[in-house]
Amino acid sequence: MEAQSQPHAEQSLSLQNCLKLLKGERDEQRLAGLLLVTKFCKSDDLDSLRVIYDAVGPTFLDRLLRTGLGKGVVTSGSGENRDAYLQLSVTILSAFSRVSEIASSEEMVLKIPLIIEVMSKEAGSHMLEECYEFLYLVSAASEDGLTTFYEPGGIKLLAFQISTLPDGSHLMELAMKLVQLMVRKMYQSFIENDHLSELSIIVAAIAGQFALLQNAMKFDALHLLSAIFSSEYTASLHNALRAIPNANWSNHIRDGVAAILQNRVAPAEKFEALILAESMVSIMGEDWLIGQINLPNVQDPIPADRCLLLVLESSRVEVAVLLNELAYSKYEASKSSSSTGETIISKQQKVTIVFSLVEKIIKLISSIGETEGHLISESTFTKVIRGLDETIGVVLEYLQDAKEHGQKRGNDLLASVRLVGSYLAEAPIACKDKIEELLGYMLSVESEDESSPFYSVCFLLPMLCQMTMKIEGCKLLASSEGYKAVVDCLIKLIGQNIHGADNNGCIFLACDTILNFLLKKEQFLFPEDESTFFNLLKAMALWTENTDDVSVIVMASSICALVFDFTSEDALLNHPDFSSSCLNSLSRLIARSLASWGQNMSDAAKAEMDLLEIVTAGYSRWANRFPQVRKAVER
Repeated sequence: MEAQSQPHAEQSLSLQNCLKLLKGERDEQRLAGLLLVTKFCKSDDLDSLRVIYDAVGPTFLDRLLRTGLGKGVVTSGSGENRDAYLQLSVTILSAFSRVSEIASSEEMVLKIPLIIEVMSKEAGSHMLEECYEFLYLVSAASEDGLTTFYEPGGIKLLAFQISTLPDGSHLMELAMKLVQLMVRKMYQSFIENDHLSELSIIVAAIAGQFALLQNAMKFDALHLLSAIFSSEYTASLHNALRAIPNANWSNHIRDGVAAILQNRVAPAEKFEALILAESMVSIMGEDWLIGQINLPNVQDPIPADRCLLLVLESSRVEVAVLLNELAYSKYEASKSSSSTGETIISKQQKVTIVFSLVEKIIKLISSIGETEGHLISESTFTKVIRGLDETIGVVLEYLQDAKEHGQKRGNDLLASVRLVGSYLAEAPIACKDKIEELLGYMLSVESEDESSPFYSVCFLLPMLCQMTMKIEGCKLLASSEGYKAVVDCLIKLIGQNIHGADNNGCIFLACDTILNFLLKKEQFLFPEDESTFFNLLKAMALWTENTDDVSVIVMASSICALVFDFTSEDALLNHPDFSSSCLNSLSRLIARSLASWGQNMSDAAKAEMDLLEIVTAGYSRWANRFPQVRKAVER
């Protein structure tokens, strides 16, 4: 539409002449009237557009569009004018769709399939832009409009065309707005109707805009990608994105994330960049954080580890800010504040994202430390370790605050314990003093849905296993009564395992921790706690009753052998919660374990030699106190 500046009187006269033509009886008059509309009517003159639409009516507009598509006939026209009719109809429909009442009408919604057909043909860029404008405005005006665009193949056409649209163009902007509408209102339909392939192509195209542009559209792309990756349905998209043969899209997102994080932008936009980083690491793996970065107008090479440092530093800042705000909201803010609950939930969700990023950086650094020829320098490695130390220190302060306020239940607290456990499993001597103070508390933390601290113990098992390799760690586990939490966790894990859960990794970590603890019992004040260790024996009997797995049998029997050191058969049978059938099971367990020892040892048994030695040495110490076990072994 041409927006020419004309005196009001002249424009009013033109409108009257136009309306006379549009209300004429012959198609020639209506066509002349529509052509006149394109000459004088401004695109933002919504009142005039409303009057003009009422004058021409939807029937003639529909006939004109169909004639342009070769599906109808305007009486004054012929086939040679078809392209002109098509251009005129698309231009006029695009103008009318700017009036929301018209855009939401059934007549306009019904034209969406025809406009999609126009777009599927070789329409020129100007006509294509008007088609996209029509589709966006009509889809935005009503639910029916968006549904109609989606159903006849609009999403397939959009996926096909979006990667060919000029970077930063108004066409691309309109296409992205259409995607935004669908993501906001119809994301679930993408999943249910198997349009993940199309969505992945669209994501790849938007990633390119996010990397290349240096204007407001860069932030539009950021907001849109963040919305896509923040959805509860995003996990289904991950495999489709991994299947894209060209990995440039993931490099583009790294470029865009680096550009956002290293510049002065609003905190909300920096957080959206972290959402993208977390999603990309989930899709592509931790190595995505390290790679060549290409920024517009930057000629000098950028170190491959720049993105890693930017993400860690931004995550560290977010952790400090969010945990501080969370602590204030939970412990200091007025209890009468109606927004406190919603604020806490929102911040907890954000904490989950940045914690996930930090945990993945820990995993990356751990893997790099075990390999040679990695792409990060020693100075970067040192910076990352320092940043992680500072972050974990902030998290421990948050847990200390919660402990002082008597809080031990909360998903944010559980997530904090998980992050601490992940880091200290790799750096067991970090934050030593704080861990000594907080270990007992961390082992008592529960999620919102738990009635006992199970998950917190599971998250800390790698750290506890490392810690108990030294006598100081065993002393701490004893003084904090953490050994009880580990035993209770192991008992629950075994119960789950018997019912089909695949949790052998956690079970063996718990067993190794208990084994370390028992092996050093002579070197510290070992707790006199028959009840806990008798329950442990019962769990070992249950775990091994129906298995032939040598690693399970030998691990369980070595733990039993060490527990038998400080008890007797009579003490077990006199305990009210210990049955003779359980003792029978333990007797068979020890016998099976010792039977694997000898000249004809299997390869599996040879792999467990160190544990078998614990069993045989233990048996020689306490066999006289366990006649039933000795009888089973000698049988």
